[in-house]
Amino acid sequence: MSTPGILPIPSSKSAPDPPVTSKPVSILDSDLARLASNVHPVLLLSIPILSFPRLVEDPISALIGLASTTAVVQLLYCLICLPSTGQAPPPPLKPGQKRKSVKLAQDLGARLVPALLSLLLSLFLSTPLLYISLILFGAPLTTHLPHTALLALHLALLITPQLYYVHGLDALTWRRIVSLQLPVDEVVGMSMGACVGAWLGAIPIPLDWDREWQKWPVTVVAGVYAGAVVGKLVGGHLVRGWKIKMS
Repeated sequence: MSTPGILPIPSSKSAPDPPVTSKPVSILDSDLARLASNVHPVLLLSIPILSFPRLVEDPISALIGLASTTAVVQLLYCLICLPSTGQAPPPPLKPGQKRKSVKLAQDLGARLVPALLSLLLSLFLSTPLLYISLILFGAPLTTHLPHTALLALHLALLITPQLYYVHGLDALTWRRIVSLQLPVDEVVGMSMGACVGAWLGAIPIPLDWDREWQKWPVTVVAGVYAGAVVGKLVGGHLVRGWKIKMS
């Protein structure tokens, strides 16, 4: 006598995330993109170097003025060098094959909107979150509030525009970014480097050296820019494609 079949009870546990198969981000395959990618770290590093005396003398006005410069540099970097969300770099050409010509103005125009949206998201979404993070990590709670807010703005401009532009707002992708599951490339490396640079830049502040440049947040700003440049170069060349294994 056969027993009636019993349907399996669906499990209440959520399905695990699919395995990570992402590839490191590559810059666009054009001479202009390669040139801009090489000039980009030079421009970023020159910002704190050339403005350091003014940054020490009047941090608020200096940070306000530098924010627009950094925003333009980051906008052009995303626009010229990086594939936007869902856009894969063109495949390599076969011997004797010619690539179809696309008008430069038309190509840049199609990527201008996501690049501008990336900056707006960095301004209105990333900056408040990073401001809260800075307070939690020891920034002055009751004093120097404009200084901390402007530092959060510069952090946001260096950490998130390229991430928004390349990866969009997909929740699963951002969970992998935050948990360091994506392979390292110059986009991820720049963001990680800026975070590490901010942490290292705070080290000289409490030291008893009595230097004017030790005041908040001068050294942190310098560390953020230097860290972003180093992270971009290391992530884009030395450790490109590596994955950080979390035990």
